[in-house]
Amino acid sequence: MASDHSKSSVGSSNGAVITPRRGVSGIIMTAFAAFGGMLFGYDTGTIAGVIQMGDWIRTFGEPDSSAPTGYSVSTSRESLVVSILSAGTFLGALSGAPSADLLGRRISIMLACIVFCLGVSLQTGASNLATFIVGRFFAGLGVGLVSTLIPMYQSECSPKWIRGAIVSCYQLAITVGLLLAAIINNATKDRPNHSAWQITISVQLIWAFVLFVGMIWLPEACIHQCSWNTRTPRWLIKMDRREAAVKSMSRLRSLPPDHPEVQGEIEDIVAALDSERGMGQSSYADCFRSTRNKIALRTFTGITLQAWQQLTGVNFISYYGITFFTSAGIHNPFLINVATNIVNTGMTLPGIWAVDRFGRRALLFWGAVLMCVCEFLVAIIGVTISINNLAGQRALIGIVCIYVGTFAATWGPVAWVVTGEIFPLNVRAKGISLSAASNWLWNWALAFATPYLVNAGAGDAGLGVKVFFIWGSTCAGCAVFTYFCIPETKGLSLEQIDLLYQNSTPVTSTRYRKLLIAQDEANRAAEREQVEEDKGGAVWEMQETRVDV
Repeated sequence: MASDHSKSSVGSSNGAVITPRRGVSGIIMTAFAAFGGMLFGYDTGTIAGVIQMGDWIRTFGEPDSSAPTGYSVSTSRESLVVSILSAGTFLGALSGAPSADLLGRRISIMLACIVFCLGVSLQTGASNLATFIVGRFFAGLGVGLVSTLIPMYQSECSPKWIRGAIVSCYQLAITVGLLLAAIINNATKDRPNHSAWQITISVQLIWAFVLFVGMIWLPEACIHQCSWNTRTPRWLIKMDRREAAVKSMSRLRSLPPDHPEVQGEIEDIVAALDSERGMGQSSYADCFRSTRNKIALRTFTGITLQAWQQLTGVNFISYYGITFFTSAGIHNPFLINVATNIVNTGMTLPGIWAVDRFGRRALLFWGAVLMCVCEFLVAIIGVTISINNLAGQRALIGIVCIYVGTFAATWGPVAWVVTGEIFPLNVRAKGISLSAASNWLWNWALAFATPYLVNAGAGDAGLGVKVFFIWGSTCAGCAVFTYFCIPETKGLSLEQIDLLYQNSTPVTSTRYRKLLIAQDEANRAAEREQVEEDKGGAVWEMQETRVDV
């Protein structure tokens, strides 16, 4: 059973008389922030085509008489160019926590856009490999900041009934970025000069500009008395600026500041923060301490969840998909890459709907199971057919598309949703930054190691399509991890998630979540009855007054 604290928290957060499905302006604002995923997705997707373009190879490669262009890129150089982005993103993700706590979520996102533009500009104007690599690093720094800040910003501003869908929009923006990168790569790949790769890289400046301008304008349109000091309600509470937090929450929910729903959410945030401060949870060290609030478990869950997301192997298709399809004997690999990215984008949409319909835990578990089956099938088919077997190649492409689509509807968006909502306020920035840093650390490790695993040159493992046996095994690990470590948080406020961790385990979380929701409904019904009684009493008093007169 819930403690007394849990009962009061549940009641106060949901004592609203009206339906919670309001706050359109706040939903629009937080959904727009997902546009930051474009930076992530496009930058990740564009390099797969760039490193295969003839002019880029001639500009940054080495003379090779056996290559069709007379130049080639060694495995070590290819690995460095692709993976250096992830080194920057790792540092950027770790920098997201101090930036978010010091400057606030919104201004930190704008700062990330500036850093990202510096990196893109260096890549576009590069005439030597060193400059290109430095540009990739700075672009990664900006993307890393965004990957920490956007899910945090969205989770803190979103109404709980649609929080999963809004945070999932971040993954949708990533997939749209990947798709646009594939389309633009295909459109420019045959240009005979530097514009082949300079166009596809420089387009990223547009995405950063849109996000930067939007983060200035949207809060001014959506938050009352906005200024450069406007922040999320939870950040304002953490800074002991309650009045500003009430105004911010009021506009996010499209309700007056004195409305019970607004006041209830503020009271929940204050109570949760006071409880966390009483336990002394505010440093990075506290993220790894075993407490009643299970901070260590949450940190382990966030870090490991993001690691498993990378170990599903989907970024193998993002980074090296064109190279893989070429080596598998598939004709026009650029178009096949476009096709897989269309699937990736399209299947993210049902994932956005499903995350608040079926829950986080179920999507992650069954998504891992289906991806595991697909990847073992790809590996088995790949090693048993010849490159001239047309039917086999079509089956290979079809299964890869099912695998990519499954990831897009499950592990793609849901991993970011869970990471954004499981941490308590006092360590939220630090917990999310550690989780995002884990994502990028594994992203870097896999981007760096994959050419050595797949290529068939001297010193390489030459696994080729057999690498999917590895990805299939890791997806089996994803399913086991989900069962034992991921709680069901669908429909709960961020403060109720604290109660879930305190009073249940991931395996039993579904049952305790139902209890919290039942208490929610009971408290809301009681509040409605109280309001009706108050209204009835007021009418009776007016009638008595008229009779007396």
